[in-house]
Amino acid sequence: MSSYGNAADVSQVSRAGHPADGSEHEASAAGGPGSTGTTVDRSGNRGHAADDSADARATADALDYARAQEYTLLATLLSRAPDSDLIARLAQLQGDATPLGMAHSALAEAAARVGADRAAQEYFDLFVGLGRGELLPYASYYLTGFVQGRPLARLRETLQSIGIERADGQAEPEDHAGIVFEIMAGLAGGGIAVPAGGEHDFFRNHVEPWIGRFLADLEQARAADFYARVGALGRTFMAIESEAFAFPT
Repeated sequence: MSSYGNAADVSQVSRAGHPADGSEHEASAAGGPGSTGTTVDRSGNRGHAADDSADARATADALDYARAQEYTLLATLLSRAPDSDLIARLAQLQGDATPLGMAHSALAEAAARVGADRAAQEYFDLFVGLGRGELLPYASYYLTGFVQGRPLARLRETLQSIGIERADGQAEPEDHAGIVFEIMAGLAGGGIAVPAGGEHDFFRNHVEPWIGRFLADLEQARAADFYARVGALGRTFMAIESEAFAFPT
């Protein structure tokens, strides 16, 4: 049985291989240019279907690995304050002209400018606070206005059905944004095995209905500078994921 709540800092933070936009994911999901298929030449012979299929699988695997890394980064940043090592690596991110690339560039600039101590203070003010933080990063709160509500119960039912249990020492409810992103990282990267369509269903039922509002609030939070860029990165990535998951599988 797998467990959550042990997300480690990403071992390598790099733009290389990260989805610059939704095009590759969309093509694969929709059966478009990234999908597999049999080619037939004019003489009626089968083309290089096996090679094409292997290439498509390799592309899909690389894309899912990049998606898992993106989810892991967000899970790490939302689960605890970044340490100096992670801030230093984030400051080296390279972006490009795509929306996701620009979000990475903005995060890198903020990491270099803010530093680990200020980022840790932001995390405390946003999510811990004296009594409570500025934000409550829970699905139940965003969907019902209360913590530990029905959305949490539904999530627990889903996690039990796919063999996921709480890690020892994990105190946060399962519908915490960091935990939800950690589970999505496992689904995207193949570390959590689910039946066909399981990742799509998890995203649609437990992520998409609320995560965009939380990330928008994070982006606009009074205490956020570095974390405003985390919110923008998450919001941009979720828009790509939502568009990709909209295609039939």
